[in-house]
Amino acid sequence: MKTTRSSLILILSIIIWATESTGADKINTVLELDESNFDSTIAAYDYVFVDFYAPWCTHCKRLAPELDVAAPILAELKKPIIIAKVNADKHTRLARKHEVDGYPTLKIYMHGVPTEYYGPRKAELLVRFLRKFVAPDVTVLNSDSAIREFVEEAGTHFPIFIGFGINETVISNLAIKYKKKAWFSVASDFSDDVMVQYDFDKIPTMVSIHPSYNDHSIFYGPFEEEFLEEYIKQNFLPLAVPINYETLKILKDDQRKIVLAILEDESEEKSRKLIKTLKAAASANRDLVFGYVGVKQWVEFAETFGAKETKLPRMIVWDGSEEYLSVIGSESIEEEDQGSQISQFLAGFREGKTERNSISGPSLLGYIKSLIGVRSVYIIVFLVAMFILIRHISKEEPLTVGTRDRDQVEHGTSSEAESSDYRPGDKQD
Repeated sequence: MKTTRSSLILILSIIIWATESTGADKINTVLELDESNFDSTIAAYDYVFVDFYAPWCTHCKRLAPELDVAAPILAELKKPIIIAKVNADKHTRLARKHEVDGYPTLKIYMHGVPTEYYGPRKAELLVRFLRKFVAPDVTVLNSDSAIREFVEEAGTHFPIFIGFGINETVISNLAIKYKKKAWFSVASDFSDDVMVQYDFDKIPTMVSIHPSYNDHSIFYGPFEEEFLEEYIKQNFLPLAVPINYETLKILKDDQRKIVLAILEDESEEKSRKLIKTLKAAASANRDLVFGYVGVKQWVEFAETFGAKETKLPRMIVWDGSEEYLSVIGSESIEEEDQGSQISQFLAGFREGKTERNSISGPSLLGYIKSLIGVRSVYIIVFLVAMFILIRHISKEEPLTVGTRDRDQVEHGTSSEAESSDYRPGDKQD
C-alpha cells in the first residue's frame, strides 16, 4: 500500500512539474523563428506576435528591447501571447511567404490567422494594445468602479462601446465580428453619476467613447442587429476625424462621403471652435463622415484641395477619388455664425449645388500607397549611392569591411536615424 501511495505521489509530482514547466520557461522570452519552426510555433500557440526584422534596421533595433520587456508580461496572461521574431533579411523565402514589405513588419497570428499590427511599440503600450486580442468578446460590468477601470484599461487606441441596460446577447455577435476594431461591454448596475458623465438620460442606451479625442456619442436604439451594426460602424471614428495616414486607412473601408474642413492650424482656438461645430453637424448627419486637416499639420494633403487658392477655412466633399465637390456659394467659412454656414453648405450639397474639381495629388488609396512610393525612392537613391561607391572603390584604397563609412552609406548614420520621428508603422526597406 505504501509503495502504491509513494508511486502515486511521484506520478502526481511529475505531472504537476510538467504542467508548471510546459512552455513557461520557454515563452517568457522572444522566440527566434525560421523556416524550420515557424509553422509549428504558429500552430502550437493561439496567439503569436511576430516581428519580421532586419539586423541593420534602425527601427528594428529600437523595437527589440521593448519586445524583450513585453514578452514575459504577455506570457503570463490568462491567454498567453507569445512574442517571436524572424530575421527576414536572412530568411527571405519565409518573409516573402508572409508578405513582408519593409522592416519591421509586425503581425499577430490569432489561431493561425495573421493580422498586421500598426499599434504602439513602447513595451507598456504594446502590452495594453495586444491584450485587446485576448480579452473577452463582451465584458460584463457590474459597478461604477468596474466601468471606470474597464475604460482606463482599454486605453486610447480603440473605440469603446458600452451598452447600458443592454443584455450581453444583444451585442455578442457584433462584438465577435468587430473584435479587432473596438472594445465591447455591457453595464448592468451603475449610478446616476455615470449617466451624467456619459450624457444619457434613459436606458437601454449604447455609448461609444473615443478617449484619445475626448469624444463620445449616444444611441437610444432601435437595438435590432442591423441598426446596432450601422451605429457601431459609423462610430469606429470620432464625430470629427483628424485626417492623417492612420485615419485614412480606416476611411478606406468606409463607404460614406467625407465632408472635409481645411484649416490653417488645427491647434488654434478658432479652429477648435469650428471642430466643435463640426461635431454637432456630424451628430445630425450620420450618413456623412466629417473630417478636418490643418495646413500646418499636413500641407501636402491640404493643398491637394486647393488650400493655396482659397480663403481658409474652407469645406469640400470628397469620396476618396481623384475628384472632389465644392458647394457653390459656400467656398469658405467665416468666423461668425459658423453653425448656420455649415448647415447652408450641407443643404447646398444635398440639393446638388456643387462644382466638380480635380485634386492635385493622389486619391485616398494613392495617399495610403504613397508611403510605399517613398520607400521606392529610397531604394533608387540607395542603388545610385552604391553605384557611386563602387566606382570610388575601384579608384581608391578599399574600405575596411565593417567600417562606419560602409554603415553610413548603406543605412544612414545612427544619430540621424535616432533624431527622426519614430511612429507606429515606420519601416525601412
